[in-house]
Amino acid sequence: MGLAVGAYGLSFGVLAVASGMSPLVATLSSLFVLGGGSQFAFVGVLAAGGNPMTGAIGGLLLNVRYVAFGLAIAPHLPAGRLSRRARDAYLIVDESVGLGLAAPPGQVARRFRVIGATVAVTWIGATAIGAYGGQLLGDPEALGLDAAFPAGFLALLAPWLRDRPGQVAALVGTALALLLTPISPPGVPVLAAALGAVVALRVTPSVTSRAAPSPSPSSDPSMGCDPSAAGEAFLDDALQRSGDTGGARR
Repeated sequence: MGLAVGAYGLSFGVLAVASGMSPLVATLSSLFVLGGGSQFAFVGVLAAGGNPMTGAIGGLLLNVRYVAFGLAIAPHLPAGRLSRRARDAYLIVDESVGLGLAAPPGQVARRFRVIGATVAVTWIGATAIGAYGGQLLGDPEALGLDAAFPAGFLALLAPWLRDRPGQVAALVGTALALLLTPISPPGVPVLAAALGAVVALRVTPSVTSRAAPSPSPSSDPSMGCDPSAAGEAFLDDALQRSGDTGGARR
């Protein structure tokens, strides 16, 4: 994971300076933003001669997904002082949340923090190397560095394509993103693609309906199915599939 993030960081540092950013600003952007997709969206707008504000808005739209990531990982992090919660919030990225939730019970917080810190240090350091030494590296696309990070995301996605809900979500999300990319600001297609998950939930059998246990005959009939059991079943299913990704990486 660190190697993929490092390769992508090198590419960003080179492209950021080529688009007109100073090496210092490029490095500071990785330190304070820590969002590869949003940073590349901003640099892409600059390279095309667009308004920097447009690039910033596109980057913010891309980073809206971190709200959902925070809600997913928060129940697994121990309560602590504000400074501890702020450090954990800083480490919320795709890799730390996706692989952290795949950890065995009791190890989620540790894996989340280790992966998050690894990604942060590697991304910032690689950006600095690419920004300050980009002329020595040459064209990042010629070296294949631009493909490293997308390949990592495809590896995270692969286990979710093994069943029908994941396939429907991917198909609908891809179609929406392709349709909106030519006509909408950067970031909007990514957010719209998330609607694929909503469609999948509507047209495919529910995971909870398959996995949630039926109420025992001795339970109170007026209570019906326990919502917490359904929620736990859904989480177990998600962690099992995410665990396949973690195993593949190891």
